[in-house]
Amino acid sequence: MKEGKTVKFNLHSHQQQQQHANGGHLSPFKFAKLLDPDASWDKDQLGDVLHWIRQVVALVCGLLWGSIPLVGGIWIVIFLLISSAIIYGYYAMVLKIDEEDFGGHGALLQEGLFASTTLFLLVWILVYSLAHF
Repeated sequence: MKEGKTVKFNLHSHQQQQQHANGGHLSPFKFAKLLDPDASWDKDQLGDVLHWIRQVVALVCGLLWGSIPLVGGIWIVIFLLISSAIIYGYYAMVLKIDEEDFGGHGALLQEGLFASTTLFLLVWILVYSLAHF
């Protein structure tokens, strides 16, 4: 019990030291890390990055699909293929991480999939409906 408090205190004092060294601000996430294959990642950080990449892809594809206007279920499948290919390419070819350290290909490819599919469908339907009706 006492050890847990010491860890929390040490973490808190470390954050305060970072704030003092950075002029009162916590050190920001370094965007250069996103393209650095030598950077170290923990499971939560990588999951967050993959999630937000998927969200951006969903937003762009939804806007594009709705404005063209594309209809049909095949475009949902194409979105899923594009999104998964970008995620796979990012973690396997850009970051060159060992996927087994993060739960395997399945875990990494599922990260943010449901939320991005929902966002994609929402944006696609809204843009299509507002622009073409």
